[in-house]
Amino acid sequence: MFRRFASIPWGSIRVKLVLGLFSITVPLIALLLYNNDYSVRVIHNQVAMSNKTLISIHMRQIDDQLSEVERHLTGLAFSDFNLLTMGDQQATEDQYMMAKSGASRLLTSDLIVYPYIDGFFVYSLPKQDMMEAYKPAVSYSRLTGLRQALTEQILRLTQQPLHVNTEWASMHVDGDPYIVRLLRSGELYIGAWVKVQTMLAPLSEMNTGKTGAVLIVDGAGERLGGTQPLEVEGLDFTQGFHDYYLSGSRGDYLVVGESSRKGAFSLVAVSLDKQILENLPYLANAANFVIVVAVAMLLLSAWFLRKVLLMPLRKLMVGMRLIGEGNLNLQIEESPVPDEFQLVNRTFNQMITQIEELKIHVYEEQLSKQRAELKHLQLQINPHFFMNSLNILYNLAQVKQYELIQEMTMCLVQYFRYMFQSNHPLVQLKDELKHIRNYLHIQQMRLPNRFDCDIRVPEYLQETPIPPLILQTLVENTIKHAVRMDGSISMHLEASLDTLADEPLVCLSVRDTGKGFSDEALDTIRSGRQIADENGAHIGLWNVRERLRLQFGERAWMECYNDDPHGAVVELVIPLRPEPEGKEGDEDEPIADRG
Repeated sequence: MFRRFASIPWGSIRVKLVLGLFSITVPLIALLLYNNDYSVRVIHNQVAMSNKTLISIHMRQIDDQLSEVERHLTGLAFSDFNLLTMGDQQATEDQYMMAKSGASRLLTSDLIVYPYIDGFFVYSLPKQDMMEAYKPAVSYSRLTGLRQALTEQILRLTQQPLHVNTEWASMHVDGDPYIVRLLRSGELYIGAWVKVQTMLAPLSEMNTGKTGAVLIVDGAGERLGGTQPLEVEGLDFTQGFHDYYLSGSRGDYLVVGESSRKGAFSLVAVSLDKQILENLPYLANAANFVIVVAVAMLLLSAWFLRKVLLMPLRKLMVGMRLIGEGNLNLQIEESPVPDEFQLVNRTFNQMITQIEELKIHVYEEQLSKQRAELKHLQLQINPHFFMNSLNILYNLAQVKQYELIQEMTMCLVQYFRYMFQSNHPLVQLKDELKHIRNYLHIQQMRLPNRFDCDIRVPEYLQETPIPPLILQTLVENTIKHAVRMDGSISMHLEASLDTLADEPLVCLSVRDTGKGFSDEALDTIRSGRQIADENGAHIGLWNVRERLRLQFGERAWMECYNDDPHGAVVELVIPLRPEPEGKEGDEDEPIADRG
C-alpha cells in the first residue's frame, strides 16, 4: 500500500488539479456534515436534559414517599399496641384478633396519606398469619397471589441474616411487577407494596412519542413495566444513567434514566431518535441537499477534467513513456480533444514517424555491419583448420599411409563442402553434428586411441537452429588443448532443453577429462578478451562468444569452468527460437485506449 502511494506522481498537472478540486469541495462537505451533526447533538442534549429533569423529579418524589413509608412502618412496629400484640407469643387468640382488627383499620387509613402505596401487610411469625390493608382496586385473586408470594418471601428471609433485606426490591406476582419492602421487628414482619404501573401513572402524559415510553427497570436492566408497550429489540439499560446514550439494534433510541436511592430499580425514558429530530427537518434536508449537490458537482467536475484535460494528457504521457522505453511503433489516435491537444498530437505523430524512419536507416546499417562481422568471424575459422588439416596430411604422407590419406582426403572434402555451404547465419543442429562426427573421424585418424567422444542429443532438438561451425570450434579447441600424447581422454557433447526460463532455451555442453582451464585462462575468457601465449592469440572461444552476441544479443551466452575432479566444460545457451516472439509483424499501435 505504501509503495503504491509513493508511486503517485505528486508533481504532475493531473494530480494537482484533482487535489485542488478536492481541497475546495471536501472541506465544504465536511463543514456541512459537522453542522448537521452539531445540530443533532444540540437537540439530543436539549431533549435529554428535559427528560432527565422530569425523570429525576419524579424519582425523587418516589424515593421520598418510600422513605416516608419506611419511617412510618418502623415507628408503628415499635410503638403501636396492636402491632406489638400481634407479635407477642403470649397473646391469646381473642387478643390477637382484636389487635389484628385494630391494625387493619390503622393501616387502611394510612393508605390515604401515601398515594404511591397500594397496600400494607403485617405477618405474625407466632401465629403464621398475615393481615393486609389495600386499596379497593385490588382484586381477590390478585390479593391471594400477593399473600402467597409475600409469605414465601418472608419464610425465606427468616433463614437469612437481617441485613440482607435492606431495600425495596422487585417481585413478580401472576405476571405483574411490584416493588416490595419488608421490615422485621421481633416476631413480626411489616411491609408495603406498590404496583409498578402505579409508580408510572403520573408520567403517562410525558411526551416520549408514539413509539417511546417511560419504563421502570430492575438492577439487571430488565423491564418491569412501562407507560405503553415498547416492542423494540436491542435496548440496553445496563450502561448506567449518568448521561444519555443511543441504544437499540440500530442505535435509534435515546435513553435517559435515573436510579432510585431506595432500591435496585431505575426510572427510564426511551424516545425514538427520528421523532426527536422531527423539529429539524428543513436544516437537515437542506444540508443533505447541499451535500448531494456538492458530490454531484465534484463527480461532474472530475469527469469534465478527465475528458477534456486528463485523458489527452495521459495519452501523450503514455506515448512519451513508451518512446523512452524504445517502443516507436505507436501513434496517438485522432479524437475530439481541444485544439491545443490536437496540435500537440499531430506534431507528436509526425515526430514518431520521422524517428521511426531514422531508426530503420540506422538499423539497416547496423545489420550490414553485423553481417560483415559475422562473415569475418566465420572466415577466421576456415584458414585455422585448413592449416591443421594440411599438417595432418603431411604427417600421414611421411609415414606413407596412403589409405588413410585417401580416407582423410574424402573426409576433408565433406568437411570443406560443409564449410563452403555454411554461408547462412543459422543451420540445423543435426547438420552441425554430422559435420562434427566427420571432423572427429579426421582427428581420430590423426590421433588414434588418444580420445573418444560421446554425443547425446535428443531427437526433438535435432532441428534446433544454431550458428554454423560453433560446436565444431569447441570440439576442435578441446582436441587442441586437452589431448596429449601420453594418455587418452573422454569427450562428451550433450544437449538439453530448459523450459523454466522466460523463453525456451537449449543448453549445449562440451566437456572433457583433460587438465582443464588455468585460472588465468578462465579470467581472460570471462572478461571477454582473447587468450594469448607464446604461440600467439587463440581466438576460438572468443570467436564463439562474439558470434553468439552478434546473432542473439543478450538471449544467448557462453559459460566456461572446470569439472570435478578435472576437465574443461564449455556450455552454450541459445534460444530455441532464433527470433523472439512478437518481434515480427508488429504494426503501429494506437494508444487511444491505453490507461
